Amino acid sequence: MHKNLYFWAALIWSGVIAFFCLAQFESVPLGDVTNIDKLVHSFFHFVLTTLSFLFFKSKLASKSSIKPLLFSFLFSVLFGIGIEGAQNLMTTTRQADVYDVVANMTGATLSLLFIILFGLNKKSR
Repeated sequence: MHKNLYFWAALIWSGVIAFFCLAQFESVPLGDVTNIDKLVHSFFHFVLTTLSFLFFKSKLASKSSIKPLLFSFLFSVLFGIGIEGAQNLMTTTRQADVYDVVANMTGATLSLLFIILFGLNKKSR
């Protein structure tokens, strides 16, 4: 049951990220905060990495928490890089930005720290 829930949550969240990163808005109402888009990128990938970790942890059922941590981090980062490439190729109002990739990696890294600090990586009994 949980495996499917985590899978669908991660998949839907990936779709949300893709939509907001690839939609061609005339203007995005993010307010006047400098670099708020980087915070949004970090948030997107914090959630994506956390959901992916929960899926990989349930799917792998391994004693080691390293694989789910590594897989979720790599998935999030590679997905973010793919979205940046797609922005360059598929949109006229967006362009790839290396700082967005850094923000994505920051969110993914913060997720791993959250997972470790709160013991989500421990094997459930």
